[in-house]
Order: sequence, then C-alpha cells, then structure tokens
Amino acid sequence: MTLFKKVFFLLIALSIHTVLTCSAAQDSTLVFKDDNKILRVENGISVFKDPSKTLTINEIIHRKFEYLNQKVPNLGITSDKIWIKFTVENQSQVESLMLVVAQPAIDSITLYRLEQHKLYASSKLGKFKSFHERLVNNPNYIFPIKIPKSGKETFYISINSTDQIQLPISLGTPKVVLVNDNNKNILFGIYAGIIIIMILYNLFISFTIKDPSYIYYIIYIFFVGLTQATFQGYAFKFLWPDSPWLAINSSFLVPFFSGITTALFLKRFLQTKVQTPKLHIGIDIFVACYFIAMGLWFSGRHIDSIKCLQTLALFGSLYFLYVANVIRRKGSRPALFFLIAYTIFLLCVVIFVLRNFNLIEYNLFTSYILEIGSVIQITLLSFALADKINVYRRDKEQSQEQALQISKENERLIREQNIELEIQVNRRTEELQNSNATLNLTLKELKEAQSQLVDAEKMAGLGQLTAGIAHEINNPINFVTSNIKPLGLDINDLYDVIQKYEELDPASDIPEQIAAIDRFKKQIDIDFIKTEINSLLSGIGEGAKRTAEIIRSLKNFSRLDESDTKPVDLNEGLESTLVLVRSTLPPYINIVKDLQPLPLVECLPGKINQVFMNLITNAIHALKVKENPAPEEYIYISTTTGDNHVKISIKDTGSGMTDEIKQKIFEPFFTTKQVGEGTGLGLSIVFSIIEKHKGHIDVVTKVNLGTEFIITLPLNIQ
Repeated sequence: MTLFKKVFFLLIALSIHTVLTCSAAQDSTLVFKDDNKILRVENGISVFKDPSKTLTINEIIHRKFEYLNQKVPNLGITSDKIWIKFTVENQSQVESLMLVVAQPAIDSITLYRLEQHKLYASSKLGKFKSFHERLVNNPNYIFPIKIPKSGKETFYISINSTDQIQLPISLGTPKVVLVNDNNKNILFGIYAGIIIIMILYNLFISFTIKDPSYIYYIIYIFFVGLTQATFQGYAFKFLWPDSPWLAINSSFLVPFFSGITTALFLKRFLQTKVQTPKLHIGIDIFVACYFIAMGLWFSGRHIDSIKCLQTLALFGSLYFLYVANVIRRKGSRPALFFLIAYTIFLLCVVIFVLRNFNLIEYNLFTSYILEIGSVIQITLLSFALADKINVYRRDKEQSQEQALQISKENERLIREQNIELEIQVNRRTEELQNSNATLNLTLKELKEAQSQLVDAEKMAGLGQLTAGIAHEINNPINFVTSNIKPLGLDINDLYDVIQKYEELDPASDIPEQIAAIDRFKKQIDIDFIKTEINSLLSGIGEGAKRTAEIIRSLKNFSRLDESDTKPVDLNEGLESTLVLVRSTLPPYINIVKDLQPLPLVECLPGKINQVFMNLITNAIHALKVKENPAPEEYIYISTTTGDNHVKISIKDTGSGMTDEIKQKIFEPFFTTKQVGEGTGLGLSIVFSIIEKHKGHIDVVTKVNLGTEFIITLPLNIQ
C-alpha cells in the first residue's frame, strides 16, 4: 500500500502543479542551421488564449502574447482557442522546410506566417476533414513552409482541441522529417505487431482450453492497442480515414471502451464477485460513471467529459490495483501477475504525466512510454493467463490423484458391498423363487377360474339355446304326436274295410255281401276318413318340415366342427339365430329385418353366430327389463356392404345406457343384470371375437332411447 500512496500523492501533486512560467513580452528567435537535423521548437514560444474563440488573426497579431518557458508547450485541457507564436531564422542552405506538430489528437489547427509585415495563411487542417485532404499523408500535422536563406519569419498557430494540448513542434527538411517519421512508423509497427500477435496467440489458447477469460482479455488487448493507435493518429489514417465523425469522437469513445473492457477483464480474470463481493460492486460503480461521462460527451460537454474520463481512469487504476492487492493477499497467483503488470503500466503513466508537465525530457523513449508500458502489461497478463493453464493442470493432477484415491476406496467398498450384495441377492433370489412359485400357482388357479367362467358363459348361452331349441322342436313334435292316434284309428277302419273285402265268399250271395260292406262304409263314414287321413298326413309333414328347419338352423348356428375360416353369408347366420331365439320373444317385441344382399365374408361362422346370439339376447333382455315398456317394442336388424367390408346393426328401443356404463360394457365381469342372470363375459367375448376378425364394434346409445351395436367386419381377415 505504500507504493500506491506514493503514486497517488505524486499524481495529485502533478495535477495541481503549474508549469507555465510566464514573462511578459519575452521573445526568442529560433535558428535553423543544420539541414541534417531536426530543430525542436523549444523555449521560443509565446501563447495567447482566446476564451471567446472569435478573434481573427488580424486581431491576434496585435495582442500581447505570454512567453512559455517550456521545451514542449503543455496547455492542458481547455475549451479556449489557443494561439501560439514563434520566430524562426533560416541560416541553412535549404529554403523548403516542413513544420511538424506531433499531436494527432488536436481537433483543428491552422498555420499563419508573417513575413516583412505581410500576413500569409496556410491551409486549415484537423479531424473535421477526411484524412486524404491533408497536405502530407502523415498522422501528425505537417505544414510545408518556405523560409528564404538568412531570412526570418514569424509563425502563428491557432489550435482547438477537446483533448490535452501538448505541442511537440519541430522543423526540418522534408528528407529528415520523413526519415524521422519512418522511424516512428517502424516503432509503432512493431508495437502493432506485438498487439496482433498477442491477440492471435490468446485467441488460439481460448479455442484450445475454452476459458472465457481469454475472450475478455482479447477484447481488452484490442482496445488497448486501438487507444494507442488513436492517440498516435494511425487509427484515423488506416481505420476510418473518410469518417471525420469517428475521428472527432474516437478521442472519447476509444478510451471509454478501453476503460470498460479493463473493468470487465479485471472482474473475470480475478473473479472479483467471488473473491471480494463488496469491492466488485465498486468496479460496477466505476463502469456506471463511465457511462455518465459518455452522456456528458454526447450532450456536447466535451471538455467536462474528457476530464471526467481521465479522472475516472486515474482513480480507477488505483482502485483496480487495490482490488488486485486484496485478492493477492488471499494467495491468488493471477492477482500477483495483475498487480505487477498494472503497477508497471501505472509507472509508465506517471512518466507520461511527468513528461507532459516537462519534468522529464520529451524524447523517443518518453514519447512511446505508454506503448512500452502497455506491451509490458499485456505480456505479463498473457503470462498470467498462461500460468492459469499450469494451475488448471495442477488442479487436474490433484483432482486425478484424489479421484484415484476415491476410486481405490470405492473399489474396496464395492468388494465389501459385493459380498454383502451376493448374500442379499441369494436371500432375495430364494424369496423371489418362493414368490414365483406362489404366483405360478395363483396364475394357474386364475386361468382355471377364467376357463370356468368362460365355460359358465358358454353354458349360459347353451342353456338359452337349448331352451329355445326344445321349445321350437316341441311344437311340431306335439303336432305330429297328436295326429298319429287319429291317423291310426282311421287306418284301422280302413284295415277293417279291407278285411271285409278279403272275407267275401264267392259261393255265397255276393251282392248281399257287397251291400253289407257298403253299409259298414257308411257306418264308419269312409269319405270323412279319406279326408281326415290326408289332413293328418299334411299336418305330420308340416311338423316334420318345421323340425328339419330348426335342425338346419341349429347346425348353421353352431358350426361346432369348424375351426378354420371360410366364406359365409352372414344373413344366413342372422336368420338362424333369430329362429333359435324366437321362442324367447314376448308377444310385444317385434323383429324388424332389413337384410341387404351381402358378399361372402371370410370368418369363423360359429364365433360370429355367437356374437349375433349375445347381442340379440341382450337386446331382448333390455326390452324385457324396461321399466315402462311401450305396447310395441322393436328390435331392428340390418346389414349393409361397403368397400371391402360389411356392417351389421342390431338396435333396440330399450332404456339405453349412460356414458359411464358405456365405457365399461366390454370389461370382463361387468354386468348390469341381476345377480345370477349373467356372468359379465358376454360382451367381453363379443369384443374379443370381433377383434380377432380385425373388425371393430361401435356403440350408439342414449338414455330412454335405446342402444345400437354396429359391427364392421372386413371381407377378408388375411
């Protein structure tokens, strides 16, 4: 902290020191003798300040100038228009000379010369013009002049600038001036090359290790180099030669972004948010102050803005050093590198300030002191970033060593746990085997129970079918049985008549015997017997026919001996099913059929007939249990055909279903019938059969309006 205090107090003392030692009306003539050397315009300059900025050259030459006892005029930051005057006597053999004002930061400059009381004006130069309009293609302001041999001329220069006005003025032949300028270009080219190499090197490293700190550092280096290029005039010459706006505003914008990127890099590089949270807030305050300075600049208060920016740069640098020192005390190697680099740069800034106040000689070294300091700074910071790689490597090696130790410890724990795990696995395996055996037994019992339930459903259907068949067959059989006895009596009467004809005695009175037989015929009413026999035989035939129809329908319905699919007419299956359920229909239930001609459908006929039986019997049951049945209730059965499929609709006028019941009707064991009236498997079996035939069944129902089942079957299930 002692070093920081010394630097701080030194800068404060320098900022309040007055170096303008003025003496009234003291003039000194500068003599140009050697045309192989540069003449430094030193200790021969007088100055006049025009706060109004309205005085013309004709008015100025009559004003009283104050002599500056300075080797390099340093007029600080001022909003006044500055006029300087000096006299040169040419004792060389060259008349054509060049006057160089090596201060590219000046906004505008105009040279006037007074020869034998006659005033001559040179062209006006400055940032307000494009660079190619300059008299000489050079970042500095160069004026070609001509002084006769052994002649003497007085020069007046008017200057406007928002930056610090320091005027290193020199005079020489074009050859010497250009040689000197080439040396300067070479030196700055070396500096620019170092900056570019540093940017490319750190860019390569950033892609390699993917550390965001390098990106911040690259941006920081870029603006450090751009700042020096701007101050030396190379930015205007090479980057924006046709943009006077950038040339004028770059004197603020470039240092502004340089300060911002310095703060951002510091926060990222030193991890201030983690290391020193309170001091981290202070950096953010400095950044905010920079934006206030920007507001002053764009509001037109350029002088105030530049002063604010320089003040922030001064105190910000000291604050950054303090932050780095605090973090260094915590053992941070990056903070140590940063502290050394920034201290060296700050010392270079001190030398630069001392040179500006003419306490140190203005020479090649001091003129490039900021470039030298920035090169040393960015080099040390590059070393710091490179050192982070070593830190990462050491951390990685330590982490790998720790990982190895942890791995060995884990391996030991795993071996121990494997032994325990094996014991637990064997124990659990035995439990699982016992559970598996229990589950297999339970599954077997469930399958048996399921089989029994399915058999029960089949038996229930078979019971309904048997009852229907018994009733249907019983009627025609009773009809036949009741006709057999009267038919036997009639046949016996015919046998008696035949017997009497067989007992005729040819030897006796034949007519008399015939008459006796005729009387017997009349007695038994032979004509009625003939009619009755035909009637009885017709009734027996009708009963036999009806029995045969029932047997055929039963055979068509069951198809119990068929296990393969075959093409069938589904209308026949519906007709057969209706024959079998006809006996269960109450008188008030009417069957309405609309059976359209259907193509043959590839299916299992017995299974499809079972579907028809379940749906029709369910419809009959729905009508039977309807609370308020109508005098006439209906079951509508219809068939239609479409593209590669057929549809069968079975609709009743029963009480319908709610949506809740509709969602459950195809679930196994779900039934709305009373206990003992159904197993709840009927519609589940129907759904399974339709699904096996690659068809689907839709249900349309509404409470109190009935239910419709629509079956869609493909013509071919393959």
